[in-house]
Amino acid sequence: MKGFEKYTRQYFAPEGVSHRWLERDHIDKAPIWCSVDLRDGNQSLVIPMSLEEKLEFFDLLVKTGFKEIEVGFPAASETEYEFCRTLIERDLIPDDVTIQVLTQSREHIIKKTFEAVSGCRNAIVHLYNSTSVAQRQQVFHKDKSEIIDIAVSGAKLCAQYRDATPGRFRFEYSPESFTGTEPDFALEICNAVNEVWKPTPEDKVIINLPVTVSHSMPHIYADQVEYMSDRLNYRDGIVLSLHPHNDRGCAVADSEMGLLAGAERIEGTLFGNGERTGNVDIITLALNMFSQGVDPELDFSNLPEITKTYEKVTRMHVYERQPYSGALVFAAFSGSHQDAIAKGMHWREGHMGDPWTVPYLPIDPKDLGRVYEADVIRINSQSGKGGIGYILETKYNLNLPAKMRESFGYHIKSISDREHRELAPRELFEIFMDGYVNVKSVMNVPEAHYIQEPDGITATVTVLYRGVKQKVTAFGNGRLDAVSNAVKLVVNQPYTLEVYTQHALEEGSTSKAASYVGIRSRDGELVWGAGISRDIIVSSIKALVSAVNRLLEKK
Repeated sequence: MKGFEKYTRQYFAPEGVSHRWLERDHIDKAPIWCSVDLRDGNQSLVIPMSLEEKLEFFDLLVKTGFKEIEVGFPAASETEYEFCRTLIERDLIPDDVTIQVLTQSREHIIKKTFEAVSGCRNAIVHLYNSTSVAQRQQVFHKDKSEIIDIAVSGAKLCAQYRDATPGRFRFEYSPESFTGTEPDFALEICNAVNEVWKPTPEDKVIINLPVTVSHSMPHIYADQVEYMSDRLNYRDGIVLSLHPHNDRGCAVADSEMGLLAGAERIEGTLFGNGERTGNVDIITLALNMFSQGVDPELDFSNLPEITKTYEKVTRMHVYERQPYSGALVFAAFSGSHQDAIAKGMHWREGHMGDPWTVPYLPIDPKDLGRVYEADVIRINSQSGKGGIGYILETKYNLNLPAKMRESFGYHIKSISDREHRELAPRELFEIFMDGYVNVKSVMNVPEAHYIQEPDGITATVTVLYRGVKQKVTAFGNGRLDAVSNAVKLVVNQPYTLEVYTQHALEEGSTSKAASYVGIRSRDGELVWGAGISRDIIVSSIKALVSAVNRLLEKK
């Protein structure tokens, strides 16, 4: 591809790091989560949220369990300012939730920011300025000392306004474009800010290390985080935070490796909405932890409802293959996948106390408010007998014999292929009921009487065949065999009765029974029928009649 020569690495791999994070193989506890949906997410929308939409989203975030929520940049617009004041004046912020507001290092902006949060019980004032080589050279035309002066003067102003403003306020500082900043300079400017704020374990400061633009592979970012974590002054008074963007598609990996490297807090958005390719997707990050037995301390047990609200207020669409939350992420169309899932689910019925290990499902969809039949086994021309049988069994209590599942599966696949569409579970059921169950299109057996003989059964059977009623008597080794032999005398179509199974459809003595019969035609084809009745004998006769009718229809 032409043009690659003009690009180069814009990141700085730190020297002298120990790579301790490589020794850890998992994240063992949830970080502090901060949603930036209402600021970073909102500013990336084509149509930013209205005040009422923001209030609805804020309520969703609170219900999900976020304890820190960035609500905007109050000095940037009147809408942002009004939203912040509405939350405070209507007393909409729970006592255990802290709102966060963003400010540049400029006095009139800091002043407006503190006016916006005046009287707030708990707020974080988030100060930032750009520190990268590219920003210093191309945007601000300032050297390192001048960039430090911007940060330090902002930190001093924040301290002054905090003392003069009613409310309880904590501080956060971000060296914006951290990943394009020399590690030693990022450390120097953060320590300079800390010398102003002098954080303590009782009054901690958040030092946030944003992947404003992603430049490197995740392990480089982890080294940068570890470098900062090991060298920041006042470390016991600092909460080390990450704010990854997704330019290289690595935001989740950056976050996970950054947490291994010493970070304690994550700023991100639901579904990853944010500037350019977005922020880190907190849902994915949290459920990655959940899938490995770690409580993420956020509640995504009704993910479809969260998705619905998000799409409503943001006018964004959650991609069908978005991890965990996409409509198709648990869907199996492949026959072999469906078969493995169905068998795994049956295996789990006898091993409910064991850890979740169902093939192809890294997480139990029910934990997220998803429905197996609707979300997991999806039926199209690629589907197999296992998935089709699983739907009929779990949703409609129809436990087809293995070879019947295979035959019906080919029938369903041919319909999906011909119509070029997916079939819903209800359609599957209706196709089965209409085409296989209690079929009496050509022939029917409205009545049968049995006499027990020493070595079998004699049946006197009324057969209605092509509009003509006949009464015939035949002998067999059982009731079904005797009726089958009587039917053969009438329809003059040779076949052998090869498979018969039955089961109850519901619990209880008055439940209906389902029967399945497979007959082998003269040319070797196995033809299936099913019957349903409150009488097990009647259901078996109906299944036989259905199979014979399907054979006659084929001929």
